[in-house]
Amino acid sequence: MTRNVLIAGAGPGVSGSLARLYAADGGQVALLGAEEQVLAALRADVEAAGAEALTAVVDLTDDAATRAAVTRLAEQVGHLDVVHFNPSAYREKDPLSLTPDELLDDVRLGVGALLTVVQAARPFMGPGGRVSATGSMAADTPWHGAASLGVQKAGLQNLVRSLDRTLAGDGIRAVSVTVRGLLAKEGPFAPDNVAAALRAAIDQDEDSWQAEVPYSG
Repeated sequence: MTRNVLIAGAGPGVSGSLARLYAADGGQVALLGAEEQVLAALRADVEAAGAEALTAVVDLTDDAATRAAVTRLAEQVGHLDVVHFNPSAYREKDPLSLTPDELLDDVRLGVGALLTVVQAARPFMGPGGRVSATGSMAADTPWHGAASLGVQKAGLQNLVRSLDRTLAGDGIRAVSVTVRGLLAKEGPFAPDNVAAALRAAIDQDEDSWQAEVPYSG
């Protein structure tokens, strides 16, 4: 099935693999990321896979700039079938060294930016549209040494559930995939395999829809 996809927080890992998966079907792929060189490499990969690629460099914590970038790319694409949210902030600080401001900064990227992206993308989505997010086992089994990551992933999972209930009446569903393992270059938690799990969650039957899908490899 050909689908137009927007990926926020695009990078060389899982989100890059997901972009290539959809590119192979011939849909248009819009990429939002913080680094020009990374986006240029992803754009080349997407185009090599057979799809048109559009990119925008943006700080996802900048609400106005992100809304403008999403709107600009969506207008170029015409409509959006899948919106995938990938970013998170990794800060190696435990709860006794993490400051409230640092926590809020990290949550603004890993959770708050999802609101910005989805709200800006919503006018370009119709029935059958899907919102997805890269989740993590840190949501319920956090590592204390990077305390803000667990807070982000727990908040992301919760927010995706709320989005799903809000959008379901319009035929749009939302899902987070909880990756229960450490990402690796090879094996079940290699980016291509995690991306395939995301794709499967996005394609799940709406009659038995789950807003949170675990992936254990």
